[in-house]
Amino acid sequence: MFPNPILVASGTFGYAKEMESAVDLSRLGGIVPKTVTLAPRSGNKPPRTVETASGMLNSIGLDNDGIDEFLCSKLPYLRTLGVPIILSIAAKNVEECPIFGEKLADADGLTAVELNVSCPNVSGGVDFATDPLLCERIVSELRKSTQLPIIVKLSPNVADIGVIAKAAESGGADYIAAVNTCFGLSVDWRNRKPRLGNGFGGLSGPAIKPIALRCVRQIYGSVKIPIIGIGGIETIDDAMEFFVTGASAVQVGTANFYNPTATMNILDALPDALRELGVGSVNEIVGTLQL
Repeated sequence: MFPNPILVASGTFGYAKEMESAVDLSRLGGIVPKTVTLAPRSGNKPPRTVETASGMLNSIGLDNDGIDEFLCSKLPYLRTLGVPIILSIAAKNVEECPIFGEKLADADGLTAVELNVSCPNVSGGVDFATDPLLCERIVSELRKSTQLPIIVKLSPNVADIGVIAKAAESGGADYIAAVNTCFGLSVDWRNRKPRLGNGFGGLSGPAIKPIALRCVRQIYGSVKIPIIGIGGIETIDDAMEFFVTGASAVQVGTANFYNPTATMNILDALPDALRELGVGSVNEIVGTLQL
């Protein structure tokens, strides 16, 4: 489905047009634009982002103009890029899935849909990622509503992510994306207040890479469908760690904010990294980590 295994993650790349001066968009393995909901959302109150040690805490709150506006004003540009476009969606409940399906049926230029069941910054945003029965149900409802391949983006904020991944697979997921942000808090002790307007937020960046790698390995042993690794990826070494751990592809996220050419650097370095291991493709090393 992807021409190469280096994609960009939702919420970190805008709608791609914002990055066209820094990145050769045509080289990307896929673009996941900002998550959209059925109705427009204004998001959480500011401040919405704060830098942390080796990472970033955000509480954007799925700020977006809704799926109708996305299909009307964003998708026409995206489909001119000649790369896979994966639409990230967030449903409040299973009843919204058939509505999403109807709208996606009339949308040309989408390669897949990424079901975001793991946003920690909205009310009920992780319910479907923490309960395996709910996860399987919402994936099943979306599966009945669209012919597009479904990627389910999971949360690390669970006791056993392998169980949740298995539920998503049982519901009809074609890929698992792991992981979304870790629930966190940043505090201004002098004012005795949180640094984010919404209080808690989602931690991303290099700080969560060990957690993301652990999650990928646990999922790899639980499902048969491919995994897309997410979490702290900036360099070729980061990407290769995810591949050998069990990911067939990766999404670069927070690094896009402070190193916009990270994806290009990884793509440039990938052939030499594969040659170093004596292989010709990423598929030959997926899951070869020896524990």
